[in-house]
Amino acid sequence: MLESTKTQLLLVDDDDELRAAVGVMLERSGFKVRAASNVNDALKLIGSDHFDVLVSDLHMPGQGDGLTVVSAMRHANPRAITIILSAHPEMKAAAAAILSQTDDILVKPTTAGALVALIRDKMKAVPATPRITASLATILEEETLRTISDWLVRVDNDRLVLSVDLDDSARCAHLPQLFADLVHRLRQPLPLGSRALVSPAAVEHGSSRRRQGYTAAMMVEESRMLQVSIFQTLQNNLHRVNFSLLLVGVMAIADEVDSQLAQAMAAYVKEEEVDARPLVA
Repeated sequence: MLESTKTQLLLVDDDDELRAAVGVMLERSGFKVRAASNVNDALKLIGSDHFDVLVSDLHMPGQGDGLTVVSAMRHANPRAITIILSAHPEMKAAAAAILSQTDDILVKPTTAGALVALIRDKMKAVPATPRITASLATILEEETLRTISDWLVRVDNDRLVLSVDLDDSARCAHLPQLFADLVHRLRQPLPLGSRALVSPAAVEHGSSRRRQGYTAAMMVEESRMLQVSIFQTLQNNLHRVNFSLLLVGVMAIADEVDSQLAQAMAAYVKEEEVDARPLVA
């Protein structure tokens, strides 16, 4: 039995019988085992939980393979032990290339004892330092410029939005304050169901977009792409996220972005109504 807290292990293999048998043996050896039968399920588990060890089959049906899972684990937890299982002995000949991504390769069939011994041997070389987490507010604050750059790339690939010709500074002029508002909202959370705070910057953004020639559909699409970029930033920093606060934080982010869009749209419509008034002599 492993000391104190059990080591979290993710086992990935499409062979149901092998996965069940190896899982039982690993549990008996003191590991807390989560299992996945394909790459997609493995990626979901990596995105929602923290693992110290990954044991994955190399070849699996569908999109991706064991190295796809290893890459995701490396991103989510760079300190995790990653071990690939392969039914092909010739994979040992290609070990140099594969080992640049994973810690070791075991050729099937292998014994549970050999697998456990290998895991424990690899874990001895990993310093027992705690996982460093960060709040969503800190991550977004640190990654503001990178997220805005990602958003600009998405906008540059959208023909609808690009039909209005603006330079990058004018296109994203509203975003620094929007991110500041997001960070403030995350650090000073509102009770669920509360009306979001009024943002003068969002109002000005709506009026500006009207003067720049945007349609309402363009504004909605820009906001949608912004949420995608924000959530991509969070995905890229999953290894730092405090998962106990993740769901509430994501809900606050979505609510704040939607609220600012609503305020911008209200200002946009008001500007439109002013433009539509008849001139008085």
